[in-house]
Amino acid sequence: MWRIWLIFDPRRALVALFIFLFVLALLIHFILLSTDKFNWLDGPRTAPHAAVTTTTPSP
Repeated sequence: MWRIWLIFDPRRALVALFIFLFVLALLIHFILLSTDKFNWLDGPRTAPHAAVTTTTPSP
């Protein structure tokens, strides 16, 4: 394992890893915010349901 760090600069590799993980976390959070179920800022966007009327046949 130590030979890998001889090829890659540890500071640049760790900075790149942290940037990648940060962008991935932002992407996941924005995807969740775009859904109805997991939007914790606006809440669920449910449309008002139309009133259901049932007609009973008259004898």
